[in-house]
Amino acid sequence: MATQQGSKPPSPDRETTLAERLVAADPLLGPWRETIERRLRRAAELEARLTGGRMTLADFSSGHEYFGLHRRGGEWVLREWAPNATRIDLVGQMTDWKERSGFALDRLDGAGGVWEVRLPGDAMAHGDLYRLRVRWNGGEGERIPAWARRVVQDPHTLIFNAQVWEPETPYRWTQEGFRCRARAPLIYEAHVGMAQEKEGVGTWREFTETVLPRIVRAGYNVLQLMAVQEHPYYGSFGYQVSSYFAASSRFGTPEDLKQLIDAAHAGGLCVIMDLIHSHAASNEVEGLGRFDGTRHQYFHRGARGRHEAWDSRCFDYGKPPVLHFLLSNCRFWLDEYRFDGFRFDGVTSMLYLHHGLGKAFLSYADYFDGSVDEDALAYLALANRVIHDVRPDALTVAEDVSGMPGLAVPAAQGGTGFDYRFAMGVPDTWIRLLKECADEDWPLGHLWHELNNRRRDEKTISYAESHDQALVGDKTLIFRMIDAEMYTDMSVFRQNIRVDRGVALHKMIRLVTLATAGNGYLNFMGNEFGHPEWIDFPREGNGWSYKFARRQWSLADDGTLRYGRLARFDADMIGFARCSNLLGSGDPHLLHEHNEYKVLAFERAGHLLVFNFHPSRSYDGYRVDAAPGKYRLVLDSDGEVYGGHGRLGPDEVHFTQPDGKGPFTRHILSLYLPTRTALVLRRID
Repeated sequence: MATQQGSKPPSPDRETTLAERLVAADPLLGPWRETIERRLRRAAELEARLTGGRMTLADFSSGHEYFGLHRRGGEWVLREWAPNATRIDLVGQMTDWKERSGFALDRLDGAGGVWEVRLPGDAMAHGDLYRLRVRWNGGEGERIPAWARRVVQDPHTLIFNAQVWEPETPYRWTQEGFRCRARAPLIYEAHVGMAQEKEGVGTWREFTETVLPRIVRAGYNVLQLMAVQEHPYYGSFGYQVSSYFAASSRFGTPEDLKQLIDAAHAGGLCVIMDLIHSHAASNEVEGLGRFDGTRHQYFHRGARGRHEAWDSRCFDYGKPPVLHFLLSNCRFWLDEYRFDGFRFDGVTSMLYLHHGLGKAFLSYADYFDGSVDEDALAYLALANRVIHDVRPDALTVAEDVSGMPGLAVPAAQGGTGFDYRFAMGVPDTWIRLLKECADEDWPLGHLWHELNNRRRDEKTISYAESHDQALVGDKTLIFRMIDAEMYTDMSVFRQNIRVDRGVALHKMIRLVTLATAGNGYLNFMGNEFGHPEWIDFPREGNGWSYKFARRQWSLADDGTLRYGRLARFDADMIGFARCSNLLGSGDPHLLHEHNEYKVLAFERAGHLLVFNFHPSRSYDGYRVDAAPGKYRLVLDSDGEVYGGHGRLGPDEVHFTQPDGKGPFTRHILSLYLPTRTALVLRRID
């Protein structure tokens, strides 16, 4: 920054230094250095405001130990924040759902709208249902406490209530001291409710017993759980949260969820959860929609407090009690359930006043044009600080489609502090190719660019498809390619050109996505074996059917169908990535790209990967540059065990041959490349 001649330059403060580091990593950020400094300063000032210099941010984020219902010293204590309320009564089974003397909450003096009631230890019992009856000037309503840790729905009336949860025997963890060591995360994304084959809602316990072993055998090292936080509408996929501190009771008890996480840890899996802090369900009785009679207690006033596209409410990230609520929520799931981190949902929506709707982010100016909610950006920085202070090994992943610079840069380098961000352009690329291009017209140069298009100063996680592509209204990749013939021609004893194409490309798409990924890879439950159906939750339009809200594992277990062979390929592909440290070995190095022949070859982690995407042409003696030596075929997508045609011999060995003489002699591998086949060769000397 230039200064006037003879003036003393300002002494660099912490935020200036951090901004310099961020700009040094990406000089294109230079014109906005002052804005970056201001944003960093805003986060630092916000932290100082919250902690007052009297405690750490992690200590501040322990509101879950103060608010909500707790047994303390032989008595029950219930506290809630409701600044606009004029009276609050605790009602429930213990009061016959009537207001009773001794169950009214008192407003604490000088506490900014905090209410409290203390009750004898025998006033409430495990399993009791309760609510708050809240009055305000001009109205009243029943509310489930915002900090409730257990919320249940009556199966007959469908009414939600908070529930006292104090089992006689607390859960005893078997994997004490587990630490997440998945520095190259291979993520298995799962929804517990639809994880079972039965037509109904699966449970934490069923998932632990029947699905978790499959994930462990498949070789993934991170389990990402969806729909953990309580949500009134099952069909929202868990993205319309009402009770932020309650694990969804439709899947079972808190102890069942703890057992699932404990068992996953025993199997070597880190467990992260979808954390929905980007918005909240509008529900008023079950949620935060109008908890104290105002619509702006937790949310922005007016139109800014409403997310029209999602029919939900938008948090005010500049309000200290809201930050206390959200930061404590981060710590709660780490403390109480021992999750190993979070995938932050809807980060783009949080970051921008326009929520990213209809916005194409085409230049750096889009990140600095006044549309950024800098309070939200500061909150994300503080949330990452809390998470990593409490659990230094925790994983945090940002779901951001905008490409906001610095999101996945460490705080010490001037970033927001996420460990990873999703490469969300990759699945969009695959969909566009399959929808808009004939196979023979796939532009390999463009594909290579999109697969590798990421910020080199930030860690990224790639995926071919996630739950988004599996929802009704969209299609999974394999369903786009095979469509209705998946129901008739997936037998290993039937030949079908369309099925052959879909099965071959399904494997190739996954392998090239994984092999070019920056630092991690994600797969959605069942997609690894080409699950044939979309996800459609029970609703009025489908007769409240669960037929499409489940996973048909029996298809993968049936040896007469091709699904099991796709699953085997996926497991061997994941095993190859783990054994070779594929994602921890630097970026892939392009060796060969021939658009007309549809051949792509690159090197990574000491392996040569060759893809022939051509729909009809096989090549004999195809020449590919390689480091001199001996190479063994270690993965062949065309293998019969993977549902292919077996046109190559297993464990084939190839030797390079010099091409020319002198110090710049090229070394060439001559390979047979069957159509629609991917090969992985390892140099063995």
